[in-house]
Amino acid sequence: MFLSAYCIINNNVINFIFILQPQVRKELINNSNKKLKPLKKFGQNYLQDKNILRKIVDEINPQLKDNLIEIGPGQGSLTKELFGKTELYTAVEIDSRVIEELRNNYEGLNLVHADFLKLELTNFGSFDNKIRIAGNIPYNLTSPIIFKLLENRAIVKDAILMIQLEVAQRIVSSIGTKDYGILSVILNAFADIKLCFKVSPNVFYPRPKVYSAVIHINFHNDKKDYDENLFKSIVKAAFNQRRKTLRNSLGNSIFANINFEQCPIDLGLRAEQLSINDFITLTNFIKQHQTHNQ
Repeated sequence: MFLSAYCIINNNVINFIFILQPQVRKELINNSNKKLKPLKKFGQNYLQDKNILRKIVDEINPQLKDNLIEIGPGQGSLTKELFGKTELYTAVEIDSRVIEELRNNYEGLNLVHADFLKLELTNFGSFDNKIRIAGNIPYNLTSPIIFKLLENRAIVKDAILMIQLEVAQRIVSSIGTKDYGILSVILNAFADIKLCFKVSPNVFYPRPKVYSAVIHINFHNDKKDYDENLFKSIVKAAFNQRRKTLRNSLGNSIFANINFEQCPIDLGLRAEQLSINDFITLTNFIKQHQTHNQ
């Protein structure tokens, strides 16, 4: 391995100097600079641009008393910018290859080696100690992650997430547009959402084929005066056949047995023509008639 080694004695201190063979020296340099290959099965695209990272941190605006959870820290690019700014900081990482590196680089970090979707969030927060969420999340898991946060909104204050631009545009879309759909209606019924800024594919490794965006979701903490689960089911049923009228889409769903004759909503409309308040009205009507049918 070594070309030669020298022993030098200076003031009773023995110093060894090793001269490496050129090939060995080259391999060590390459290994030290080697990027960890992102895994497709985890939907990994590592964010590398410091300007974008700073913009994300500015949007999060971490406070000392925050209870912050980062989803998928990877090699710690966002962790580096956030760790130490809050008293409670938890990083949830599924990739075993980076666990040791994260533990070594961030002493005291509450690192959880797990699948975020399988975590019980009540173990990390409460109504009096709400969780803040941040992360560059796998794009193929955007909906499951967001709906998990939605289900736990009693203990989740907000979420700042890097997601696919196309999905972000659907989430913030307006009634009557082609992007208006399940995510638009359900999320905006239970949260205030801002599309913060667009992100180029060039700032990731590997470079994705799509543009990304950072969104900020602020969850409502009030209890709604309608059946929330029924509301979600109705929205999903209505948009399941979005080209058809509500009469057809609901008639081909689990609500087929409901008598809609006195429904205050025009069933000749399509789902994309209904506002959130219209869906709430429809929810209350179906709830009432489900009770009558029992």
